[in-house]
Amino acid sequence: MDILACPMCRNFPLKLLVFERESRYKVDNTVKCELYCSYHVGAVSELGETRCAECYSYEIINGLITCPKCGRWYAIIDEIPIMLPDYLRDRSRDEEFIAKWGKNIPPEILEKISLS
Repeated sequence: MDILACPMCRNFPLKLLVFERESRYKVDNTVKCELYCSYHVGAVSELGETRCAECYSYEIINGLITCPKCGRWYAIIDEIPIMLPDYLRDRSRDEEFIAKWGKNIPPEILEKISLS
């Protein structure tokens, strides 16, 4: 998340919602994000104590990335963020994702999601 920007409007930082994750890695305390921490939701320079090693030990299996500037959303499916421009999106995959994970998406985000 520290390096991702919206492919449509180039906004940084993006917001992350994790629906499913696995603890896979053992990480030491020297690993840290450079600019933005999605785990603590804030600029690294403004955060006091962080739990970077805990965050880096997880692999996100399924989740949602949203752009607060343009309102677009990008699914994370089977560990892969699907961050395609609008004209390359697969509508049926988007519909399947919303059908499966819609109950985990906050209503204020879900109402902005357009499948058109």
